[in-house]
Amino acid sequence: MTIKAVLFDMDGVLIEAKEWHYESLNRALELFGMPISRHEHETTYDGLPTRKKLEMLSREKGLPRGLHDFINEMKQAYTMEMVHTLCKPKFAQEKALSELKRRGYKIAVCSNSIRATVELMMQKAALTPYLDVQLSNQDVKAPKPAPDIYKKAMEIFGLEPHECLIVEDNENGIKAAQAAGGHLLVVQDVSETNIQNILSRIEEIEFTERLKVA
Repeated sequence: MTIKAVLFDMDGVLIEAKEWHYESLNRALELFGMPISRHEHETTYDGLPTRKKLEMLSREKGLPRGLHDFINEMKQAYTMEMVHTLCKPKFAQEKALSELKRRGYKIAVCSNSIRATVELMMQKAALTPYLDVQLSNQDVKAPKPAPDIYKKAMEIFGLEPHECLIVEDNENGIKAAQAAGGHLLVVQDVSETNIQNILSRIEEIEFTERLKVA
């Protein structure tokens, strides 16, 4: 068995939370009349930590850096509010993780969100029992698109990159996965994070590896 662990991004992969992050950040930015457009979010900011987004907004649009801490604090509060209200278990993702666990795969979530958000979302989505590792942007020096978070998960599991499948959905996460050297499954939205797609990708990888040694 070549693949021994599956490493999941969270937002847009296990939890349909990208809209929550966008709305929460904009609520905070609107306090100062500086919201970002949906197009900007989808093409530039999607998948980045809030601190990184704020730094980019200061550099590109003149957002005062002295507001970063307050905006970040408000954004996280708004996000938590939405998670408590909207985050609920989804059958397809529960089934995927439970079946992977049953088959003996190690499972990690590796998110650019802060630790409190990761832990709360996993708890509200009833996915915590299936996870061996939960990593946030607070657990690494450099967030995605740097590969640090995926490399750390591999190190914790004691596995080589070629033994890991990484499930990602956005450009920054894909760059991180590729730089970490793992195999990649790209999903367009949470509905594609299902056991059929994951096992199909694992079978494809295993088949390719068998051909190499045949």
